[in-house]
Amino acid sequence: MNRADFKVEICANGVESCLSAQKAGADRVELCNSIPEGGTTPSYAEIRQARQLLKDTRLHVIIRPRGGDFIYSALEAERMMMDIDIAHELGADGVVFGCLTPEGNVDIPLCRQLMQQAKGMSVTFHRAFDCCQDPRKSLEDIISLGCNRILTSGQASTAELGIGLLKELQVQANGRIILLAGCGVNEQNIAKICKETGISEFHFSAREPVLSTESCQNSLRTDEFDRRFLTTERRVKTTIDALIAGI
Repeated sequence: MNRADFKVEICANGVESCLSAQKAGADRVELCNSIPEGGTTPSYAEIRQARQLLKDTRLHVIIRPRGGDFIYSALEAERMMMDIDIAHELGADGVVFGCLTPEGNVDIPLCRQLMQQAKGMSVTFHRAFDCCQDPRKSLEDIISLGCNRILTSGQASTAELGIGLLKELQVQANGRIILLAGCGVNEQNIAKICKETGISEFHFSAREPVLSTESCQNSLRTDEFDRRFLTTERRVKTTIDALIAGI
C-alpha cells in the first residue's frame, strides 16, 4: 500500500492540533470542541484561524450543538443550520453531522434540510450512525441523502472491535459511499482494521498529554488543570507509518 491509497482524518480539538496534523501529512481534519463528549461545534474564531493556517490539509467542521443524544429540537436544528452557514462562509471544505429519530432511525427530513444548507460542501454523517437500531437500513438512508462518507466504529466501542460489521457495511456500500473507520484507531490496530475490512479512510486523534507550565499549586489543582491533550505530529506520523508497513 502506498500513501496515496488511503486517507487520514485527524479529530482535532483545536488549531494547534490541526497544525500538528498538517505537519504530519494528514489529508483532513475534523475540527471540534469537547472531544470527551464526542465533539461539539467549535467557535467562530477557532474555525477562522484554522482556515487561515491550513494550506495542505482539508478542513471539516463538526456541526453538533451539544453532547448527549442525536435527537434535536427545532431550536437546535436552527442553530445547526446557522453553524453550517458560518463554516461555509469561513471557507471550510466540509461539515460533519448526524441526526436520529427517537426510534433510532436516521432523521431523514432534518438531515435533508442540513444537506441542502451544506450544498457544495463535503458531508460526513458522524458516529450517530453507531446509535442506529438498524445499521444496514441506515446505511441506505444515508446514501439516499447524498452524504459523502460515514464515520463509524461498526457500532462497537472501538473500530477494532467493530471489524465484523465494518466489513459487512463496506461490502454493502459497494463504492456508493465512503466508510471512515474511527474510534480507538491507533498505531497498533490501524493495519489490522484496513486488512480485515477493506476500508481505506481512517479517523483518529493521535493525542498526547501536554503538562501545564504553571508553577502555582493549591488545593484546587487537579489533573484537569495540570494537563491537556493535543494531537502530536509524532503520533500522526507513527500511525500512518504503521499502516503503510503493515499492509
